[in-house]
Amino acid sequence: MTHVTRPGARAARAPRVALVSGGLGAYWPQFPDLLPLLRAGAARVAERLTGLGADVLDAGFISDAVEGAAVAERVRAASCDLVVIYVPTYLTSSMVAPLAQRAGAPILVLNLQPAPSMDHPQVSTGDWLTSCGGCAVPELANTFERLGVPFRSVSGHLEEERAWRRVGRWVRAAGVATALRGARFGLLGHLYPGMLDVSTDLTMLTSHLGSHVEVLETDDLQARVQQVTESQTRDRVALTRDRFDLDGSVKADDLEWASRVSVGMDALVDDFALNALAYYHRGLDGNASERLGAGLILGASLLTERGVPAVGEYELRTSAAMLILDHLGAGGSFTEIQALNFVDGVVEMGHDGPAHPGIGAARPRLRGLGLYHGKRGWGVSVEVTIKPGPVTLLGLNQTRDGRLRLVTAQGRAVHGPMLQIGNTTTRVDFDCHPGDWVDAWAAGGSAHHWGLGVGHHRGDLRALAELLSMELVEVEVADEDD
Repeated sequence: MTHVTRPGARAARAPRVALVSGGLGAYWPQFPDLLPLLRAGAARVAERLTGLGADVLDAGFISDAVEGAAVAERVRAASCDLVVIYVPTYLTSSMVAPLAQRAGAPILVLNLQPAPSMDHPQVSTGDWLTSCGGCAVPELANTFERLGVPFRSVSGHLEEERAWRRVGRWVRAAGVATALRGARFGLLGHLYPGMLDVSTDLTMLTSHLGSHVEVLETDDLQARVQQVTESQTRDRVALTRDRFDLDGSVKADDLEWASRVSVGMDALVDDFALNALAYYHRGLDGNASERLGAGLILGASLLTERGVPAVGEYELRTSAAMLILDHLGAGGSFTEIQALNFVDGVVEMGHDGPAHPGIGAARPRLRGLGLYHGKRGWGVSVEVTIKPGPVTLLGLNQTRDGRLRLVTAQGRAVHGPMLQIGNTTTRVDFDCHPGDWVDAWAAGGSAHHWGLGVGHHRGDLRALAELLSMELVEVEVADEDD
């Protein structure tokens, strides 16, 4: 069997962040106590960046343009994911221009003064210079614009949690961008007939995200399922019984088959070092391909729960959206609109499996189905509802000119009745008329499917979209009576 030998390919590494600090060297002989204070602040910044999960390369403290050029070469050679320029006092734009041009990574300027406010009657000129980093920020912004380098900054004070939450967004976004660059997306089977919106230019995932798409045959999975042992199948059945509540409609043979396919899917993911998987195959008249295609939901749900999003209907882009949500700590479950509830004022959304059991409100339920709507075959499917609280929707969609864009919305998952037909179902309140929200979501460019994750992550997605140079559409509904 064909496979790639890259063990651990699914493990995401910490974002590599270069820290460059600096100030105008003309100050050092004038104010001998100034540089040690600024270096102490730089050490604190490095400590906080590490606490945010970054792998920090402290590239040093620069005092003039010559040192700035030397550091730029060091940072370029380090292949970092994000470059943080800490500006504790004034420095000239010529000192960091080489870094902006040569770093090969997005740059974030930090203007964090040592305290919320100066003690004005007691402050000397040297003391004031520890708080005047803001003086350089507009100069750097103007210079970056003229250099053709995107500018972004966070201003605050050194121990201000609000500022560090903003910094954390950039670090997390850099980590997600890094994960996407190394990601391998499996595409198994063929397009669901007639879903024109699902069709994707595979090259665009490489162009926009830096990812690889591995095109797979159903034979690749079939061969691995055939190699699954009885012992492995029994162990997966036991795992399933431990992880899911089994409805009385689940037949023993169907549970055993889904468990066997699940083990084969694990082997497929491992052999091809996949970070995500999108699949669909129709089959015919109960043949092997139909039986295989109908047996994927359990294995796909277990893969999704462990951080390898696996989605049906050949939804490659949605698997990428779910991978983004997963790296943001949101989970991410395969989702579409199911119905609108005008009595309770919610949009009911979900899918006929797979699910993300790890973000469910309770233990997921496995239900036996003699018929899948719109699909061939029979077997088991998953019922689960996302836990109540804030949720984020994320779609990754292709525009008319072939570009990819992100579409997002935020809402609240709320309690209520759930479908009992082998579907995932979550009731989401968007604080507006459900019909108005659907119209706005469709107008925002959403396609048929998206990922649904826990928590609100709009700020992180804004940062990610900027790092990826992608459009982000934020869907919100204005009250038409205003």
